[in-house]
Amino acid sequence: MRRLLIASMIGGLVLGGSLLLRMTSPQPLLAASTGTISGKVLLAGDVPQPKKIEITKDKEKCGPDRAAEDLVVSPDRGIKNAVVNLLGVKGNPAKSENLTLDQKGCSFNPHVIIVPAGTPVDILNNDGILHNIHTYSSKNGAINKAQPAFKKKMTETFGQPEIIKVTCDAHSWMVGWIAVTDHPYIAATDAGGSFKIADVPAGTHKVEIWHETLGKITKEITVKAGEETKVTFELSKK
Repeated sequence: MRRLLIASMIGGLVLGGSLLLRMTSPQPLLAASTGTISGKVLLAGDVPQPKKIEITKDKEKCGPDRAAEDLVVSPDRGIKNAVVNLLGVKGNPAKSENLTLDQKGCSFNPHVIIVPAGTPVDILNNDGILHNIHTYSSKNGAINKAQPAFKKKMTETFGQPEIIKVTCDAHSWMVGWIAVTDHPYIAATDAGGSFKIADVPAGTHKVEIWHETLGKITKEITVKAGEETKVTFELSKK
């Protein structure tokens, strides 16, 4: 009787004084609940000739005149440094070590940086000359700090999601962007205009595409569980 009770508890049977376990089928695995968005951001129309920036000071560190970074387009119309951002989603951004925004050659590197809210950003001065960090934002406090040659690193934190403009008051052509996010579903396009956002919850989402020169558009796309949704967005010159 005792063995029968034990066998019943574990889903088995007692037969001829021996305990026979009844093997139960494993529960089916839950279907994947996320998918991937990938694609390109393209410029509508012809690819423009790159504009030139005139370097007016500190040429020994800043180098000769160079191409502007406010609109970088590949030969096949791919737009670099566009920000692709899902709207209205929730999720914790991936944790990371301090991110780096470097001032090198009198440019901000990278030109656009994705920063999880609350993650420290190390602002470096590898030029060995005076820079002055100046940010323009609406949700985060403004920063306006000199960074002399001897001050190789300053660390700043941005708590509220928004896209922040960064300039250098000592070198007027220097412009960069900090995209602060409170979720992981965001990416900046590469030199060919490509991007990829993984682990997106299945469903229909609004996607915002932002660019510093071309403005922003919003599109609606549907992500299927376990699948990669490939999309192409186009931005037009104003």
